[in-house]
Amino acid sequence: MQLGRILWVDDEVDSLQSQQIFLTQKGYEVITFTNGYDAVEYLGSSVVDVVLLDETMPGISGLETLSRIKLDHPHLPVVLITKNETENLMNEAIGRQISDYLIKPVNPNQVLLSLKKIMDKKDLVAASTTAAYQQEFTKLFMQLQENPDFHEWMEIYKKLVYWELEMEKSDSPEMRDILQAQKKEANAAFFKYISKNYASWVAPGASDAPIMSHQLLQFKVLPHVEKGTSTFFILIDNLRFDQWKAIQPIFQEYFRVLEEDTFYSILPTATHYCRNAIFSGMLPIDIEKKFKEEWKNDDDEGGKNLHEETFMRAHLAKLKREDLRVGYHKIVNHADAQQLLANMHNLLQNDLSVIVYNFVDMLSHARTEMEVLKELASDESSYRSLTKSWFEHSPLFQALKKIADKKIKIVLATDHGSVRVNTPNKIIGDKQTTANLRYKHGRNLDYDAKDVLAFKDPTKAGLPVPTVNSSYVFAKEDGFLCYPNNYNHFVGYYKNTFQHGGISLEEMIVPVIKMVPKGN
Repeated sequence: MQLGRILWVDDEVDSLQSQQIFLTQKGYEVITFTNGYDAVEYLGSSVVDVVLLDETMPGISGLETLSRIKLDHPHLPVVLITKNETENLMNEAIGRQISDYLIKPVNPNQVLLSLKKIMDKKDLVAASTTAAYQQEFTKLFMQLQENPDFHEWMEIYKKLVYWELEMEKSDSPEMRDILQAQKKEANAAFFKYISKNYASWVAPGASDAPIMSHQLLQFKVLPHVEKGTSTFFILIDNLRFDQWKAIQPIFQEYFRVLEEDTFYSILPTATHYCRNAIFSGMLPIDIEKKFKEEWKNDDDEGGKNLHEETFMRAHLAKLKREDLRVGYHKIVNHADAQQLLANMHNLLQNDLSVIVYNFVDMLSHARTEMEVLKELASDESSYRSLTKSWFEHSPLFQALKKIADKKIKIVLATDHGSVRVNTPNKIIGDKQTTANLRYKHGRNLDYDAKDVLAFKDPTKAGLPVPTVNSSYVFAKEDGFLCYPNNYNHFVGYYKNTFQHGGISLEEMIVPVIKMVPKGN
């Protein structure tokens, strides 16, 4: 079986006959030329998989030949082979997008390894990934059976995300299906765990509990803030842990990740509740008591997240951090983003600059409404890809690059995640029942108890009681709550969309990341 066609260009090609025979025996076809002119002409009418290119040749040099090849064949892999070990040559060759760089004299196995890296990497990585996950599968299965605590659940979810990202390199639909089944099993067990433990976590004086939304600022942000050093707390709305992993390589071009952690979003996993809890340092039931005018329940008129800065400054005062110079900036449209970009250097005067950036949440909601986005983000992989593409070209990333040479700290976090819903669950309520698909509150709710976590007394979940006899229910796993009226229409419309508000690993275990510029 022929593994590929290799074009080898070297003015001393006659001395490479043993190398050619070796590669031919391994299954490659090798075509040779002694100069760049003939090689470029050959490529005008013939197809090869890789070019092995000598750097020093009469006529046109290897680098000039490389430039001519890339002009007409930009994606053709080229391996530069040279006696010259100078750094300038290496930099220039890499800048011209060579695929590999070998120093003469090269032995046959060096060339073979280079070819395998270029031509067989995808297949080799896929096979290795599949084999590694097969070994990990049993370990994850055992962890799920051993009653994990909240620390272990965070590690389990990180492992599932890791393997989900690794499986994108695999061509094995069967293994991806096995992973998705294991992820579904994990979410089912996680729902039972949350059902059993959540009330105790939010009870007054709770000690054995994870860091949650209302404790994020105190325990994960402020410990890094010091007077005289500018700290940026960046909250990207609705950013899942796997989406963070998708944009992490972009950050790492300019910033060094010092700490990659997670925390638990409160219920409901919705902006109105989670973000207000983050900035106030309180559970929703306490926010309503202290800020009667500012707090809005789901069915109240007016914006639900208009007073985050007020909540934050009261929180800082309570923690005796009024001495800090603090700025708060919410980005909800393009004009806000451009203003942030223009004003970024001025923020360096603050001890703490808070930037709330609304995009991923808008993307999630827009995906529900727009058919074109349903095509662009049809599954988790494409949803991550869309998030990565947005961030790479976003004003936020441009703004951060402007200060990447300064002595700063960055804490990146979110308020909640989202889950792709596929399982409709029927629920009945009165006219005052909330419209959210992953949680509802109201009176006289009728539902199948196995489909939801219900709090007949909302105060047990740290939530206000909007009306007398009002209760809350939270959808589990990939479920979404639909009314019997026009049921089929809503099921068809919302199935396979990204929603939040309920209980899943994706919604509740979310990232908090500490970074500094690479120069620091």
